[in-house]
Amino acid sequence: MLTVNELAKFWGVSERWVTQMCRSGKIAGAVKEGRSWKIPDNADRPKDLRIKTGKFTKAAAQSDARLLPLPVGISDYVKVQKEYYYVDKTLLIRDILDKKPYVSLFLRPRRFGKTLNMDMLRVFFEKADYDTSVYFSDKNIWKCGKDYQDYQGRYPVISLTFKDVKYPDWKSSKQKIAHILQAEFDRHRQVLEGETLSRKQKEYFEKILNAEASDIELSASLEYLTAMLDAYYGVAPIIIIDEYDTPIEQGYSKGFYKEVTGFMRNFFSGGFKDNPHLSFGFMTGILKFAQGSLFSGLNNLRVHSMIDKDYASYFGFTEEEVQKLLEYYHLGNKYREIRKWYDGYLIGDTTIFNPWSIISYVDDGCTPDTYWVSTGNNAILDDILKNATNDISTRMNNLLQGSAVLAPLDSGVTYPMSTTDPSHMYSFLLASGYLKAKRKGISGTGNMICELSIPNKEISTVYRAKVLSHLQQAGKISQNSVNAIQGALISDGDDVLTKA
Repeated sequence: MLTVNELAKFWGVSERWVTQMCRSGKIAGAVKEGRSWKIPDNADRPKDLRIKTGKFTKAAAQSDARLLPLPVGISDYVKVQKEYYYVDKTLLIRDILDKKPYVSLFLRPRRFGKTLNMDMLRVFFEKADYDTSVYFSDKNIWKCGKDYQDYQGRYPVISLTFKDVKYPDWKSSKQKIAHILQAEFDRHRQVLEGETLSRKQKEYFEKILNAEASDIELSASLEYLTAMLDAYYGVAPIIIIDEYDTPIEQGYSKGFYKEVTGFMRNFFSGGFKDNPHLSFGFMTGILKFAQGSLFSGLNNLRVHSMIDKDYASYFGFTEEEVQKLLEYYHLGNKYREIRKWYDGYLIGDTTIFNPWSIISYVDDGCTPDTYWVSTGNNAILDDILKNATNDISTRMNNLLQGSAVLAPLDSGVTYPMSTTDPSHMYSFLLASGYLKAKRKGISGTGNMICELSIPNKEISTVYRAKVLSHLQQAGKISQNSVNAIQGALISDGDDVLTKA
């Protein structure tokens, strides 16, 4: 038996076309095992190149073989823009250069394009041994003119990602962070060859490379490396840190929160607080922690969350981008289904689709599924429901029945408080992608309040599995109501919800 990938290469067509042929029954003997198709070795290539919608002509299907594949799980900007279908987000660079923020923190749910965007920023700004403008000459940023082009390849860049710092204890986590820093210092090894570093700086650099640095020396690494790069290049560097909060989330869930936040507070302070050797700083994550708990004294930090207008269109796909993608793959008739399953986020005033789900849906032959939900453990819902008050349980029930709830939000969420304080709970669910904010305002007490609801059908499946089970076990909802709500979530029947 052959896989879709193997058969696509053998026939010289796209994997998507083979998948469509399997789904439409045009390849005899093809069977689906889980999410994958298995096809007989001697399968005949279909002569009728139209799929069951009747909207694909022979010419369109034949040209399908030349369509670019979708970048499922790929965050390498150079590779994606060259070999895959790339949704151009390079105008993020324009907006950054227009606003010139000193340190920016972009907060979005997981799988919302944060890592790809940060790599795009790195490639654009970083000095290199060759001309990297070729990766942008056909992109939207290049159309903005020389004022923006002049920033390309101008800065040394420190680029770190903490996405894989997922260990059960602080010792292992710290060791992984040390390895990440070791690799980044090694990437800038050329500074050792110049005459710009003092003996003390060179000794420090070698300690990081040889994994001999103390905890204090590790926590000062951003401060030291920015100074050394500035001295070597004569240009203050840019710092990019992707998924800054992953180690902190692990610390909370595994019991070493105090240790990891203590380290990170000094680490970020050295790199970002009043650092004369820094041009720009960019971070991504899911949550912003209270200034006093992690970003103490960092008054120049600009935070861009799920309720802010700035940069709203650059993380996730806009309606126009989704329609353009579907037209490229001759799937315009799937827009309505995609909206039901994966639309629903409102960032600032911009409607945003979940990019991971859109890409996975199209790549999987337009089969609706819980693609984004399947990429995480959704443990936060378990923690929240474990500590849910009667009021929270009631509001969760209302959300399940399709209603919006008015709830307070706290922009400075900290993990230890998120499951016990209602404002933190809703803020956490919003930041993590489990809720969307429809409207926001300020209450009489001066606190922010938002009208919140479940974004789409994909996310409703999580609530169905987690929330209904909790509400029933806690005796706060009857079995008849559970059955009615489950039926409504499956059939989208508003009349059923009303009866529940």
